[in-house]
Amino acid sequence: MNIKKTDLSGLLVIEPRVFGDERGYFFESYNLSLFKEAGLDVNFLQDNESMSAKGVLRGLHFQEPPFEQGKLVRVARGAVLDVSVDIRKDSPTFGKWLSYELSEQNKRMLWIPPGFAHGFVSLSEDAIFIYKCTNLYNRESENSIFWNDPELNIDWGIKNPLVSDKDKSAPLFRDLVSLF
Repeated sequence: MNIKKTDLSGLLVIEPRVFGDERGYFFESYNLSLFKEAGLDVNFLQDNESMSAKGVLRGLHFQEPPFEQGKLVRVARGAVLDVSVDIRKDSPTFGKWLSYELSEQNKRMLWIPPGFAHGFVSLSEDAIFIYKCTNLYNRESENSIFWNDPELNIDWGIKNPLVSDKDKSAPLFRDLVSLF
């Protein structure tokens, strides 16, 4: 596993070592020892999976303390553009975002630590998105930021995505009172 730092402290790109032959392929999507070596002493409590049709945008979501979540995310089928926004108020990169294409072909994963809002848009006919979470879902602590916030100015690479009513009415970034 190759674990790379990004310009947003704590956000990591993980490229697994893929073993393939005429039968198919194999790779480790998580290895506790390698994560600990990289300084990630995490305990996953919940696994989630979603399927999204082409053009579906989900986000920008996060859970507030004390139910904040770190997430290890990847795509099992298809492709997405994955976006992480730093919402840690004392971070030098507060309000900055990065995006990465995650796909079944590149098998790239992201470690998104607590203190980041997260979202993705499906680039393929359908995309199966898998994420391991360090805390359980808690409805009272869920929060979001408007996916098309003008201050963040995220380039989603798509026009007119299919967005839930809940995500369409999410608060603007300028109204965020970050607990991180």
